[in-house]
Amino acid sequence: MDAPNPRTPSRWEELIAEDPAHSTRYVDRFRSLAAEGHDIVGEARLIDAMLARGSRVLDAGCGAGRTGGHLFAAGHTVVGVDVDPVLVAAAEADYPGPTWLVGDLAELDLPARGVAAGFDVVVCAGNVMTFLAPSTRVAVLAGFVRHLGPGGRVVTGFGADRGYGFAEFLADAETAGLTADLRLSTWDLRPFTVDSDFLVAVFSRSA
Repeated sequence: MDAPNPRTPSRWEELIAEDPAHSTRYVDRFRSLAAEGHDIVGEARLIDAMLARGSRVLDAGCGAGRTGGHLFAAGHTVVGVDVDPVLVAAAEADYPGPTWLVGDLAELDLPARGVAAGFDVVVCAGNVMTFLAPSTRVAVLAGFVRHLGPGGRVVTGFGADRGYGFAEFLADAETAGLTADLRLSTWDLRPFTVDSDFLVAVFSRSA
């Protein structure tokens, strides 16, 4: 019998393998920013504005929980998934209430873990898309589509010059079954232009 294909590690996991303290510094950085009064929930405010109260949100690549935590506090049901157990543990400690899970977005199957699909929004913020293994990008986006409910939307945001061109990303999203309904250059609704160095994209499931 052939051996199963080895799992492809994400770029984030490769980074952690090179520097095991990276995750802890990441958690400490956002805790410090929050303690100093900095705005760390701009992404969550945009998502909240798109939703009816009590909607279901999948925080894909949830990190230490700042986006999903804010959305839970705003009255939504939130499931957060991240490949990094250090970040998930921080989310559980700092933002109790949502369901926080360790998992690989390239193998996302929440129903198999007892969590129903049918999300109103899948949000993937914090440059998560650029930390994926390139070979898994379309699979990750297709997984988002499978987890959407009727009328659900996928919202992603990441910066330029991170190894994933915007045109390539939009083509991958189309391949995965998504239609780009809106492109912005910031989470506070500034329009996207050819010179923008950040892309926030709002997608619906393709017809």
